[in-house]
Amino acid sequence: MRLRNIPGSREAIAESEFVVQEAIMREKRGCWKDVFGKDHPLFLEVGMGKGRFITELATRNPQYNYVGIEKYSSVLLRALEKRETLPELTNLLFLRMDAEDLTEVFAEQEVSGIYLNFSDPWPKDRHAKRRLPSKEFLARYDQILKPEGKVEFKTDNRALFDFAIDQAKEAGWTLEACTFDLHHDKEMAEGNIMTEYEERFSSQGNPICKLILSRG
Repeated sequence: MRLRNIPGSREAIAESEFVVQEAIMREKRGCWKDVFGKDHPLFLEVGMGKGRFITELATRNPQYNYVGIEKYSSVLLRALEKRETLPELTNLLFLRMDAEDLTEVFAEQEVSGIYLNFSDPWPKDRHAKRRLPSKEFLARYDQILKPEGKVEFKTDNRALFDFAIDQAKEAGWTLEACTFDLHHDKEMAEGNIMTEYEERFSSQGNPICKLILSRG
């Protein structure tokens, strides 16, 4: 799907106090607690889209720090617009960056958990390593996560979900929890925060899949 460019999105992002800019984000590696001014556990959403999920998560959990990561300026702008209506929310910042650079921006064992929601499926086989639940990305997550850190992944794309399960097994991760129909799984649905995509897809009758991964 071709993304619609929003004129002025890059300029708005560059001027925002809620976005850590590309020019300095690598300087923050290992020091994110100082960026927030709070030594709280740090969680990431990689590929956050318009930001509904992570903004609600940060609102519900002021005892944690959150960073939302989005590659596309026009999409990040929509998350930023939400963020600007909540100036009292002091535990949420955004980065415009490619997820391939995670280990350059976050230090070893600096992150307590990672959320992947409705990631781009990259359906062509030659693009498999670009998929966020691929073994290549799991290796990146492994470097920045604390030993007890987890990866949570949601999607309505069954082929991508099956791929994620296979990749986790191949990479030696543990499948702690798994459902092929999240909204009818009472235990895993408890406290679930829906993304914009999730609300749309589930309203169309698409089952939502979710897994939780840990290492070892």
